[in-house]
Amino acid sequence: MADANTFELTLERIALIRRMVVAWNREGAGAPIVHPDAPYGSTDRDGDIFNVTGDDDGADEEHRALGDGLAVFCANAVLKPGRYAYHNTLAKLDSSDVGDVFRDDATGETPEHVTFDVTAEHIALVRGLAIRWDASRDVPAVDADAPYGARTGLPEQHHEMQPALQIFLRYADLGPGAFRRAAEGWRPV
Repeated sequence: MADANTFELTLERIALIRRMVVAWNREGAGAPIVHPDAPYGSTDRDGDIFNVTGDDDGADEEHRALGDGLAVFCANAVLKPGRYAYHNTLAKLDSSDVGDVFRDDATGETPEHVTFDVTAEHIALVRGLAIRWDASRDVPAVDADAPYGARTGLPEQHHEMQPALQIFLRYADLGPGAFRRAAEGWRPV
């Protein structure tokens, strides 16, 4: 029987995590956040979930479960450092609530395609992100006041974590399975 400290990462949940749109929360020190208006790529959140799971009754429950799912994925998935590219969904979304580190403040424009070099340091920082549920926006987010948990200070790569996390979610490898929350974070059962 599952409890609050156990999480089942399914193929469907992995597919939804890969679709997450990572934006930039401008509050506090700033931090990555799943875009509240289009968490899985379009403004039809429940439709996006249905397209992956085939379940049109449990969309809200599945969406909430992905707060832990994102934490499990970040703590356990594997990605090699390298140059990656992705289509920047943020180019088509409203930026009034959350931002995009690539958006030009003067013109409001942001690139439709991003190419970015992910380093071993970025990957280590992804693993240490303090992921929580942003209740006011109803999405998973990184704690904007303490993005890396108890770690003091912001690393040099802090403002690069939006593209680094977006790439990590799209390209990192992790199979389905059960995970348990322990003092050091989420680990496979």
